[in-house]
Amino acid sequence: MFSNITRKPWRAALLTAAVLVGTATAALPANAAPFDLAGWATQGGGTTGGGSASPVTVSDATAFTNAAKSTSPAVIRVSGTITLSSMTKVASNKTIIGVGSGATITGSGLNIANASNVIVRNVNFRNWNDDAINVQYSTRVWLDHNAFSNGYDGALDIKRASDYVTVSWNKFSSHDKTMLLGHSDDNASEDTGKLRVTYHHNWFNGTNQRHPRVRFGNPVHVYNNYYGGVTSYGVASTKDAGVLVEGNFFENTDDPFHRGEGSSPAANLVARNNHFVNSGSGDAGGSVKSIPYSYTLDAASGVKSSVTSGAGTGKI
Repeated sequence: MFSNITRKPWRAALLTAAVLVGTATAALPANAAPFDLAGWATQGGGTTGGGSASPVTVSDATAFTNAAKSTSPAVIRVSGTITLSSMTKVASNKTIIGVGSGATITGSGLNIANASNVIVRNVNFRNWNDDAINVQYSTRVWLDHNAFSNGYDGALDIKRASDYVTVSWNKFSSHDKTMLLGHSDDNASEDTGKLRVTYHHNWFNGTNQRHPRVRFGNPVHVYNNYYGGVTSYGVASTKDAGVLVEGNFFENTDDPFHRGEGSSPAANLVARNNHFVNSGSGDAGGSVKSIPYSYTLDAASGVKSSVTSGAGTGKI
């Protein structure tokens, strides 16, 4: 079990491509950003988003909405701040990528629904009125190097039979309900055998709960994340889920992980090779299905440094 692991220290050269071009990185076309996808979104045929489509730059809600819902593959470059009035549909075969470090979506969020092969990278999400990103009935989705703060409901929720998703190098701050995986205990008929998600190298900066809160997905892989001052709990495994929590750095987090949450029954959670600083020891038990993909596991003691340096916008 869990045999496809390569253990290496985090390397400062992870973002070599960005370092080599210095401040000129923001001027590169979106499809020149380093493509370092790992985890579940590599499965089921992989995730390429808009692929080689010619990038189009958008700076207002109308242009963004039209590009996102198009039935054609597209690479959509978000420039400046775009204010959405409602959840905006993202169709299949899309790459949405922010220009520089200031690209922002505010007011509402993205609805990746009944779609496949979608990438969202390098975008700040602020002050949303529903979810910042909602993924449902969708597969092969990669959400990478975004930043989330000060929203109404979920920052990044994945539910309703979604599958093959990777959530990587994002920063979450000033928020309560961070990441829900599986919306209801009553949804076994749709969700059993799906909701397979990888969460790696994310920074939870004083957020409250759901990092993530999991139902049904097995295996869900939570590795090399930094939990800094999480106020309620880190990871919760509930309702037939199987969660592998490994190589994470928990600091000032009294409840790093547990089984069961609210009215949802306890499920399986395996924890190993985590690093704790002024934090609880967590509650683990049961067994989790094997991880099918190869991945590099950084030493947990170095995760705080690598994640706080590399997560969020402006880093690709």
